[in-house]
Amino acid sequence: MSSEDPTHDRPIPLEGADVSTSGDPLGGLREPRYVSLERSPIRTRENLVTRSAWRLSAVCTEGEGTISLIELSPTVSLYRGEGVFLGWTSDRLQAAYRTLLPRAEDSPNDQFPQLG
Repeated sequence: MSSEDPTHDRPIPLEGADVSTSGDPLGGLREPRYVSLERSPIRTRENLVTRSAWRLSAVCTEGEGTISLIELSPTVSLYRGEGVFLGWTSDRLQAAYRTLLPRAEDSPNDQFPQLG
């Protein structure tokens, strides 16, 4: 490929990774697994202030990635993906975040962060 080809740096889609037909927000990732959830500072282009975001870390066969949840207001939230989640749509990131987030009954109280 030439260096002038705009598609040369795009990731190659995995075979059978069509999320639109499977309905699985983690479609295309093999053995995705939750690692951690932590608060982290984040900046947005729209504001000059630093906000806090929930940063969910995950690993899979393809590598590592994070999904950040930025709550702008009680009704408006943004999702950002990094690593294996880079380039995903906001709707897919939201669904993946909710799918990967452990349920309260799946983890002891001392290991699950207090969200409220």
